[in-house]
Amino acid sequence: MLATPWDAPFVDDDWLFELKWDGIRCLLSSQHGDVSLHSRNGNDLTGRYPELAELEIAGGFVLDGEIVALDEKGHPSFELLQGRMNLEQPGSLSRAVPISYVVFDMLHDGESLVNSPLLERSERLATMRLPGPVIVGDQFGGDSRPIWDFVIEHSLEGIVAKRITSRYQPGVRSPDWRKIANFKQVRAVVGGYTVGTGGRASTFGALLLGLWTEDRLRWIGSVGSGFDDKALRAIREALDEMVLPTSPFGVDDDIPRGSTFVEPRLVATIQCKQWTAAGRLRAPSFKGFSDLPAGAATWGSEGPVHSSDGS
Repeated sequence: MLATPWDAPFVDDDWLFELKWDGIRCLLSSQHGDVSLHSRNGNDLTGRYPELAELEIAGGFVLDGEIVALDEKGHPSFELLQGRMNLEQPGSLSRAVPISYVVFDMLHDGESLVNSPLLERSERLATMRLPGPVIVGDQFGGDSRPIWDFVIEHSLEGIVAKRITSRYQPGVRSPDWRKIANFKQVRAVVGGYTVGTGGRASTFGALLLGLWTEDRLRWIGSVGSGFDDKALRAIREALDEMVLPTSPFGVDDDIPRGSTFVEPRLVATIQCKQWTAAGRLRAPSFKGFSDLPAGAATWGSEGPVHSSDGS
């Protein structure tokens, strides 16, 4: 079951609120002591996470939750989790990058619960005694603002709101579940673009973005989403008037090869989920251009200058 996007936190006694975990959605099934794991697309994840597959859990049930890796602050880190996702020998990193499984729903407990109301499923889940690294996530009723304040304070991904009477609808993006994302916004300098392919062959693939440090333009990644056809054409026409023979960015081996560079004059407003440890935008989306002077788009002493935006 999937959640629909929602604009802002709200108050309503008919809803429960929980953290939105930044990890991999996973169904955990236990039958006669055998544990299996499957992704939301049905892919078998059992061999990828041996610390979960080897759990000794009595009974037969199906749980819905998220596999997460926690950083040194105890915050979910998708970047850390990526180190576990595509390994040929998953066990090799199970100690170096430990994971947890955060449970937020129960779909079966000796009988199917998908048609039971969420409140009943949550009450049954709360009575379970599950071994680590399985964690039952907290839920809060009535008012989402305190948990939202916690999300903002700790730069977490967001919250999920769930109607207490909602039944579990597999594969459905239901209005009975709402996700409220803690997006970041940053104003970044456009320093070039990548070659477009397919329908974008005549425009561009993505804009190269940077922030000024004391002595150079630091590359922070590329944005290729958020453009309609009209914007793609108009932006490419503007960029054609600003082409440079050399890169305005400092030396960075990760800048895509074959890029075209431009004068760093335009400032774009970018929405993103998070920043990676390497200082790159994660899941960026273009929201328009800003009238902010290019020199004001800076990388501060504590990292990129940005603001949170719950929209």
